[in-house]
Amino acid sequence: MLRVCYALIPLVFASVYLFGWRSFVLVVLVLGFGIATEALFTLRQGKPITSAVFVTSLIFSLSLPPMIPFWMAVVGIVVGVALGKMVFGGFGQNVFNPAMVGRCFLYVTFPIEMTNQWASPLWGGAAGFGRWSLSLDAVTQATPLVESHKGISVPLEQLFFGNTAGSLGETSALLIFLGGAYLIYKKAAPWRLAASCLIGGILLSSVLHGFGAAGVPSALVTLLSGSFLFGSVFVVTEPISGAKTEYGQWIYGFMVGSLIVVLRGFSNFPEGVMFSILIMNAFVPLIDQAVRRMQASKKAVP
Repeated sequence: MLRVCYALIPLVFASVYLFGWRSFVLVVLVLGFGIATEALFTLRQGKPITSAVFVTSLIFSLSLPPMIPFWMAVVGIVVGVALGKMVFGGFGQNVFNPAMVGRCFLYVTFPIEMTNQWASPLWGGAAGFGRWSLSLDAVTQATPLVESHKGISVPLEQLFFGNTAGSLGETSALLIFLGGAYLIYKKAAPWRLAASCLIGGILLSSVLHGFGAAGVPSALVTLLSGSFLFGSVFVVTEPISGAKTEYGQWIYGFMVGSLIVVLRGFSNFPEGVMFSILIMNAFVPLIDQAVRRMQASKKAVP
């Protein structure tokens, strides 16, 4: 789990560069309350705090808008750890991804703060390293994903390097790619989950975009915009809530990637990553059970 934290650290410092030191304080605050929430459950049972709470807290904080109030972030991580993980029995028992549970709670409870407070990041020179936060009058810009729905093109180099509006850790495709490569090299994440999610999203967006479906951008824009890449690399690959069997991982990841494209293009939610992951989390036991039964039936055939 700590290797996932190592892969996320560059994104934390990138968030400081893009959005100011406020983002770093937000990450630290979320970490503190995430650890404290788990401690309330585990220490009473004489169990240690696991490193998984560090991963959950980092992923959750990096999925938030840069100007979200501190107290909302605290509420979200407490809900994510307590209701998304500990009520199921703690580490290794959760059905849903705890970080996405916390984010979903904030998304439903505080939709304006979670969807409308975007801004152009700082860029050039020291950028955010010399600033506390973005200016309030800058908190108006739409994300590239929203702009693509309106037919507004966004330079791909901005999406690749991170010079665009978005959540704290989702804007720089370059750093996410590097983090994913590190995880795969260290065998710290199931590569099939990330690969199948990317394949599902890219394939379906290519087909729908090719047929002229409104609201579905090209495969490259789908890949680089929003939290598609961040979710594919760091959230879908979470081993507890994801599929366990090899074939199941391909099915699960492919369905998450495909569902992201469907929700983005045809629902009222401009960003479908969070809901796609939570929906497919619920189907993981069925997917793995079906795969095991299929494999058992094949072995039983003489």
